[in-house]
Amino acid sequence: PCLEYLMRSGNNRVTIACRRLEKARELSDKYAGATGISLDVEDDAALEAAVAAHDLTISLIPYTQHARVMKAAIKARKHVVTTSYISPAMEELDQAARDAGIICMNEIGLDPGIDHLYALKIINEVHAAGGRITSFESFCGGLPAPEDSNNPLGYKFSWSARGVLLALRNNARYWQDGNLVEIQGKDLMDSARPIYIYPAFATVGYGNRDSSHYRERYNIPHARTCVRGTMRYQGFPEFAKTLVNMGFLDDTPQPHLAAADSAAPLPWNTVTAQLLGSPSADPADLLAAIESKIDTQDPEARKRVLHGIKWLGITSPDVAAMRRGTYLDVLCARLEELMMYGPGERDMILLQHKFEVENADGSTNTRTS
Repeated sequence: PCLEYLMRSGNNRVTIACRRLEKARELSDKYAGATGISLDVEDDAALEAAVAAHDLTISLIPYTQHARVMKAAIKARKHVVTTSYISPAMEELDQAARDAGIICMNEIGLDPGIDHLYALKIINEVHAAGGRITSFESFCGGLPAPEDSNNPLGYKFSWSARGVLLALRNNARYWQDGNLVEIQGKDLMDSARPIYIYPAFATVGYGNRDSSHYRERYNIPHARTCVRGTMRYQGFPEFAKTLVNMGFLDDTPQPHLAAADSAAPLPWNTVTAQLLGSPSADPADLLAAIESKIDTQDPEARKRVLHGIKWLGITSPDVAAMRRGTYLDVLCARLEELMMYGPGERDMILLQHKFEVENADGSTNTRTS
């Protein structure tokens, strides 16, 4: 959608940079004036040259790499836009960006981005009427439309699978009933709770990074609750937590998973056995070991997780695991094989803000947007 919008005027020239050239050209070939190139973001010289050759860089790569792109933009005195939260590494570049006279616009996608705009619309309306916000909750999810949510996670990828999985490691921090709540990344999925939007949707939500400072950013100091969170379909947290407990979010390089032109793919059951430290790679033994990693005690939820594990094929000797260097990236490759959007499939945005409002006359009410 971003590329289509940029090409509407006919005056823009856009370069699409991907690690894999064919991926870039798959997009660029659809539009006159668009060019696809291969670019490794970790190649500083190539990155700096590409950034310097353009007026604006839109960085849609995993958030851990945005600071690298911003440094290249500062050096070239070029503007940069990202859709990601401002990380400490990015915030450290604030003064350098100001000194270079460039704009580094962040948190301007969907979440964060559109959600900020809608939140401030209501907050400003309440303040203008002499009221104040006593509670603010915001949950957002980019999800498959119900008819296309046909996998055990109820999720499909329209962007980096790595970015989605890395987000599962984030700590959460927010205000709840006047108390500052801090949740470690390893416990994030356990904190998920039902979010009621419409009766037709079974959705859950959990905290999204650090929401605590939004009382100040949104100018709602009287809010005893202030939380911004991620929304998923029911069942996602239990399945995701099992993958976390198995160790699949480990991004430490593994020699036996190192990518090499001459290295053949590995049977998935042997990869999972090594990850779990299992002496047996038999699928039944692996499923028994995985079952011990499932936290939920709900029998139906446990069955659902095990069904999902079988569906992934990660205990099978007949499914090939691509060597991608780390357990995280090997899993990402498998998820991208199975869970990318197909032709004609639809995604869907669910975004709900809930405000508890104290009006100027002392009355209270709940507003949503």
